[in-house]
Amino acid sequence: MRSFRRLLFSTLVAVYILILVGGIVRSTGSGMGCPDWPTCFGRWVPPTSVSELPKNYKEIYSAYREKKNLRFVRYLEALGMTATASSITNDPAVLQENDFNPVKTWIEYINRLIGVVIGILIFAVFVTSIRYWKTERKLTIVALAAFLLVGFQGWMGSIVVSTNLTPWTITIHMFLALAIVALLIFLVHQSSYNAKIASNAVFWWLIGSMIVLLIQILLGTQVREAIDRVTSAFVRETWIANLGLEFIIHRSFSWIVLVMHVGLMVKLHKTEGSKIFALTLILLILGTILTGMGMAYFAVPPVLQPVHLLLATITFGVQFLFLLKLKRNDEVAFS
Repeated sequence: MRSFRRLLFSTLVAVYILILVGGIVRSTGSGMGCPDWPTCFGRWVPPTSVSELPKNYKEIYSAYREKKNLRFVRYLEALGMTATASSITNDPAVLQENDFNPVKTWIEYINRLIGVVIGILIFAVFVTSIRYWKTERKLTIVALAAFLLVGFQGWMGSIVVSTNLTPWTITIHMFLALAIVALLIFLVHQSSYNAKIASNAVFWWLIGSMIVLLIQILLGTQVREAIDRVTSAFVRETWIANLGLEFIIHRSFSWIVLVMHVGLMVKLHKTEGSKIFALTLILLILGTILTGMGMAYFAVPPVLQPVHLLLATITFGVQFLFLLKLKRNDEVAFS
């Protein structure tokens, strides 16, 4: 079980690294560095110069993505999401191709390589978990769910590319990453030790803190979409001033997140074994708020965007791990 825990921990760290790299992809505008998926410009190793591409490469990959989008639109229509399907079909920006940029191409390619490594690691987690099928069946079931979800996440990543970074697909892509984090943390907890259950007041306060954090992350995606809209129309120094209501709501809601976690910290002050979680959560929340302030006051520097996202997702992971420990009331430990 120790080797299984080490594998789980390594995989979880790798997922967080991918979230950080994904933030870098987003902050550098490299999301369309590779216009196709899973290859990059039709190659497993991307080009380094535009001279390696055909002169009509924009038309080629625009047609490729249009064909893929038509299949995706049919799925949406089958689910009754006709308005969403229509928005993809009728938006000319969806098929707009960017000029080749070798730096952006390789940033996106590295992001994909890390994703492949994570897929291999999670498959290894599933294979390893099979040995515990008879004694701890939950491990195998959840490991299989994580592996299947990674496959779906990879497919969703291809949709993000084919729809030219349509905002709602990016949001789903990010929340799927949080779901994978949650499954891995569950496996880490289930394969290690269990803590004593705490009071119901602490449990429900933690649930409330998790809900407001997820709402704040969702609001952050709205700010990200607003930034996408202003980048082409305004210089970086005026982005924040032109964001509008989305940014104001996101900024104001951060106070609710902070108050909830301060309240949680107060409630956990006298709870045995919980002080480290309380301190970790409040430091993560403060770090997230400070990086958000840095983006607001210093014209959204690219270096802070991925850090801001990473801190928020780590906070969610710590919250979820603590929630699992609060829910358990036995002290059985695996050897």
